[in-house]
Amino acid sequence: MSDQTPYGSASYAPPNSSMAIVSLVAGILGLTFFPLLGSIVALITGSMAKKEIHASRGALGGEGLAKAGVILGWIGVGLSVVGCCVAAVIFVLPFLLVAIGISQDNSMLLPALMAVL
Repeated sequence: MSDQTPYGSASYAPPNSSMAIVSLVAGILGLTFFPLLGSIVALITGSMAKKEIHASRGALGGEGLAKAGVILGWIGVGLSVVGCCVAAVIFVLPFLLVAIGISQDNSMLLPALMAVL
């Protein structure tokens, strides 16, 4: 028998949505080079790609790419929020220590940090 498929039964894979590819690339960039901006772009283009794919009724593929872009986008937004919170604590902590009276006395530093946190 021949390993070739007849002309009428060749499988057809629909082309991927360009928005889905943009979403995935932006999600990767949001975790590497453009932290918050890339993540927001990934979220927006990922949801647009999902709508576009569902509206095409099988003419477009790439739903997995869009989903991965949205997931990476949310991870990037979450990491950005955590990073901003950590930066705010690092920035505000010296002012809090001065406000409660511990500026130069290092012997009280550890108990004061434990009380603040």
